[in-house]
Amino acid sequence: MENQQDFQYTRQISQQYPQDKRFLLAILQDIQKEYNYLPRESLYMVQEYMDIPLAKLYSMATFYKALSLKPKGRYIIKVCDGTACHIRASQTLTDEISKILKIAPGQTTSDGRFSLETVNCLGSCAAAPVIVVNDRFYGKVTPSMVKTIIDEYGGIYS
Repeated sequence: MENQQDFQYTRQISQQYPQDKRFLLAILQDIQKEYNYLPRESLYMVQEYMDIPLAKLYSMATFYKALSLKPKGRYIIKVCDGTACHIRASQTLTDEISKILKIAPGQTTSDGRFSLETVNCLGSCAAAPVIVVNDRFYGKVTPSMVKTIIDEYGGIYS
């Protein structure tokens, strides 16, 4: 369960928007941005504020890939697996990241620092293969570059 401060922040986010269902996704995105996931208690508060069924919120949270019901790491590593990246061996990058961080795609390190995701396309095919860490782009990545990239974000703790 979240602490009282989290409730206050969720309430502030919600109240920035009119009680109109067309703002629901924006509210969820703002909550996601703050916590890196959608805390259950936050969903209850949004449900109450917007006067909508909780099932509608869960439906949206599971439909949009950008939203998550599970906590994500401080640093979210996205490996592109679109056609251009795939034929340039993006899977070897995913394998190398998995080996270093000891997590599979869709998982988060036990210390909550890194999450690993594969995505269909990041729209930077000319720079394939591509990795994005939070909002920072890395192009023409090789497996030997992966540890250096991870180290830029504090590396891993032994």
